[in-house]
Amino acid sequence: MAQALEDLQIVDFSRVLAGPLATMILADLGASVTKIERPGSGDDTRAWGPPRDADGMATYFQAVNRNKQSVVLDLRDAADVERARGLVAQADVLVENFRPGLMDDIGLGYADLHDAHPALVYCSITGFGSATADAAALPGYDLLVQALGGLMSITGAADGEPQKVGVALVDVICGLFASIGILAALRHRERTGEGQRVDVDLLSCLLAALVNQGSAYTLAGEVARRMGNAHPSVAPYDLFRTAEGELVIAVGTDRQFRALTQVIGCPELADDERFATNTARVGAREALRERLERCLGTMPAAHWVRELSAVRVPAGEVNDIAGAFALAESLGLDPIVAVPG
Repeated sequence: MAQALEDLQIVDFSRVLAGPLATMILADLGASVTKIERPGSGDDTRAWGPPRDADGMATYFQAVNRNKQSVVLDLRDAADVERARGLVAQADVLVENFRPGLMDDIGLGYADLHDAHPALVYCSITGFGSATADAAALPGYDLLVQALGGLMSITGAADGEPQKVGVALVDVICGLFASIGILAALRHRERTGEGQRVDVDLLSCLLAALVNQGSAYTLAGEVARRMGNAHPSVAPYDLFRTAEGELVIAVGTDRQFRALTQVIGCPELADDERFATNTARVGAREALRERLERCLGTMPAAHWVRELSAVRVPAGEVNDIAGAFALAESLGLDPIVAVPG
């Protein structure tokens, strides 16, 4: 069956996570991706193990580099730079995430290539952009961006230290934004014949991904704080203790709240003016938690998941990674697909 991007050629100079994720998404949609790797060590993530698979390959590298062909080039060598230029001449898209200015220094910057290849879509991914020397000098590591971009300040227990998210989420978000930008530039090229430059940076992607927490600041001047698993605008939306195990409840409507109270045997809570509306519940979240955990403490979490799910109240136990994949499998989502080697 034909794939949407099967006629596209991409030269991928990126490494680690954000850029490789973007090009892998495009490869999964049918694009032919040539990954440029340095001699000897290749992409940094080839050495990021354990864990490693049965063949000794780092699973980190495999996470974002399927469906690609690797070519080894030393970009410090003039002859290899010319080989790279030849690959770019046949390409529709170039993706790079070197420090700002490096591609210009070796003659592979956007200005160097645009006149010769006006239809080329050129995507640069940086940590903090390149508008100033200070921005260009900052190293674009996910943990650093999570810290500087405010994400760690709203992640973790209210009385605990700032926490990073358990995966390099900013890189993932940036890779998704980059792939969207590339597709938009390709659509522009279809209409005009002209390629475009796509500039994406980790910090801007994180700020965009703060969504409601970001708009709370930009529109209302409110600076969010760490709240553990609680939600700043919705309640009950948190992790609760039961007679055995912990239970996530994500109530988004007053109907769901009334159904929750009926199932757990505390229907009077829905008529209590402190809890009758979402706005009221947010203002009385600690009193609500105490009452809910008293009711939930009569039965184990697994029981409440069954009963609440039956009346369409969002509830679940906290899975580990294996449990998450098992759940997806049970729902027919086919989360693991074998890719021909």
